[in-house]
Amino acid sequence: MIRIHFTADDFARVRFARHPSPVAEMHAALMMLGARHEELLFGRWRNRLLRSLPRAAEPLADLVPDGVAPGFLDVLGDTPHEGFALIRASRPEVVRAGIEQVYARRPAPPWIRALHSGDDHAWRTLGRAQRAAYETVLAPVWPLVQDLHRTEFTRHALTLAEQGLGATLTGLAPGSRVRDEVWEWPLPGVPGVREVRLGGRGLILRPTFHWRRGLLLQDQPDRPVALAYPAGVGLPPVPSGGGRAAEPLAGVLGHTRLALLRSLDEARTTTGLARRIGVSNATASAHASALRAAGLLTTTRTGRSVHHTRTPLAELLLTGGAADG
Repeated sequence: MIRIHFTADDFARVRFARHPSPVAEMHAALMMLGARHEELLFGRWRNRLLRSLPRAAEPLADLVPDGVAPGFLDVLGDTPHEGFALIRASRPEVVRAGIEQVYARRPAPPWIRALHSGDDHAWRTLGRAQRAAYETVLAPVWPLVQDLHRTEFTRHALTLAEQGLGATLTGLAPGSRVRDEVWEWPLPGVPGVREVRLGGRGLILRPTFHWRRGLLLQDQPDRPVALAYPAGVGLPPVPSGGGRAAEPLAGVLGHTRLALLRSLDEARTTTGLARRIGVSNATASAHASALRAAGLLTTTRTGRSVHHTRTPLAELLLTGGAADG
């Protein structure tokens, strides 16, 4: 659990990031590349990016082992240049602490040790890697990320106006609550409690559209605490092409699973699905199981009959896919 302590001043200094931060969003994507989970929704996206990343970007993998990045990489900034400059301006002790945290139980590569010492050549290596990664990972989808951010900004502005700050905060995380000037955010499976005291610094809320593993918290002295949380519909942004309306969604789910979801305009049995999309019963059942595990369909049994239906999340994805085309 994370417990964020507010003062009266902090409640007046909660703000929602007006624009997405390209460098922070890129690092969220790179952490997803290194975190082996949610293969159904992120597997194809991950494989495509790993094939396309240039060699110049490879050093970044050393900074994000096991999907964990040092805190000095998580900066705001409206442009890539501004974000990279903020990283380069990080205080040496903050850089060293971040590297030591990531490499607490393993030997660091030579260039990481040089970065720990403040070596200029190591910083240039990092800068080249960041620019190369940005051009491959984020630049192709940046207009989509901006659209998603505007939608999220509007949604929370309406919640704040209609229901107040408490509802806005708890709406970011199901199961969280605000009481006694403390925002409690449960983290299932994570032992212990992390106490974060704002102390008048305020809080910046920032959605991220590439990260699915809970919040990312940046707590540095003399700066507002920045909290990045998973937003959007749960799929990685994919650059749209000239194909069918929902082609980006097919690139994530695969054409067979997308066809299966589309065929559920009404409840259907496994046999009915198999006939509709032209596959065997066993194949239809396997794909239905994967989609059910991802929360995209539900299965109910009545006697010997099994019927599958789309979930609201699946409806949202299909509607969004059609709109993006």
